[in-house]
Amino acid sequence: MSTGLIKKIGILVACLLAGTSLSAQNGTYSGFTPYSVYGIGDLHPSGTAFSRSMGGVGVAMRNRRYINTLNPASVTARDSLSFMADFGLSGKNVIFRQNDYKSANNTFNINDFVISFPIKYRKCAVMVGVTPFSNVGYKFTYTETDPSLIGVAGNMGYTASGSGSIYQFFTAVSYTLWDRLSVGAQYNYYFGNLQKDVNFLFSNSSYRSIYGGFDLQLKGSTGKFGIQYEQPFDSGLVLAVGATYRMKTRLRGYAKEYTLANLSTQTDTLKNHIDTLAISNHVSFADEWAVGFSIRRWERWSFEVDYIRSGWGNSGFDAARGFTNVGSGTFSASTAQSIRAGFEFTPNRNDIRYRYRRWTYRAGAYYDEAYYKLNGNTVTGFGVTLGMTFPVYAGYNGITVGLDLGQRGRLDNNMIRERYIGINVGVNIFDLWFHKMQFE
Repeated sequence: MSTGLIKKIGILVACLLAGTSLSAQNGTYSGFTPYSVYGIGDLHPSGTAFSRSMGGVGVAMRNRRYINTLNPASVTARDSLSFMADFGLSGKNVIFRQNDYKSANNTFNINDFVISFPIKYRKCAVMVGVTPFSNVGYKFTYTETDPSLIGVAGNMGYTASGSGSIYQFFTAVSYTLWDRLSVGAQYNYYFGNLQKDVNFLFSNSSYRSIYGGFDLQLKGSTGKFGIQYEQPFDSGLVLAVGATYRMKTRLRGYAKEYTLANLSTQTDTLKNHIDTLAISNHVSFADEWAVGFSIRRWERWSFEVDYIRSGWGNSGFDAARGFTNVGSGTFSASTAQSIRAGFEFTPNRNDIRYRYRRWTYRAGAYYDEAYYKLNGNTVTGFGVTLGMTFPVYAGYNGITVGLDLGQRGRLDNNMIRERYIGINVGVNIFDLWFHKMQFE
């Protein structure tokens, strides 16, 4: 491995640690949306910056210039002896609206840190990385001013807040058969903490103010399998199909429920009530399958369409305490599905006169249905994406910048509508292993 590559990886790790420290010091949310109240929160979009700028496609994608984390079979799409790394950041600005109420929020988070390299056999390669799987971030404040209540207990303030993330560590291995068929297997390990708090505060000191909530410590592991097949043609066109299947994940850990009651007299102390509920075979992440089709012409352009489906109806969230603790019992786990499409175009990768002709331009669109229903209503979202990759130095090193403009929810049935602009930035690093110079 070259000294230059070691320096590059060191910079990436430093950025990763710095970003984590900054988030912890400022107490910012990894993600913020009222829809993260239920279940395990808001599922984090999959893929690195380059695939997310194409609408999130990648099931059938084989691109030797970037790491594709959506299908483990794609790891062998690479130059021989090449080492690759990807470090991504994402930010999001959201405007919320419900009836006549409006608010806004900004978040910033690490999106991924992935490395990929070949192993002993030329047609075999490995990928290792970590990325967020779901985020919880919300805060509601409400004051009851009912005259009948004021006369008895005074004003009552209600506050619900939540924060935390579940992360996914993964390692995958892929092998190519007959130069056209690739298969891959991936191990996923999930871990994280979700905190959900509810407070009832009375202005009349004769009444108890109640502080309660849940502390969820979760972990679990599962496997994911992928396959891709390519069919080249003499015209330079290559058709590819791909499919993945992620197995169901049984969650382990605990849900700690706590209540702190401030009693009515000054001499009383806080009463603590803590119940620890073991989570074992009661709740789970759903299995997921996806299929994709792509077509490309040399390395100039490519187009892909993916369909993803995941059945969360038997996840156990509906009846598990800590996962439906906020709201009026209107949450129900459902089936999540998504349709994605994306296109990329590079005018001329080898142009030596105009730099912008070596840039890669991308666009995409997507439609999502969430893994839950509220009051029997499916929560849907849609959006469009745009992006570019700017080559840096030699090889396939580059910086990818993408935009995501979309909407989730509607203004009917008392739902919350989100309109957002997201930005994704990815740093792609490329180098050669065991490359020896020969001199005559």
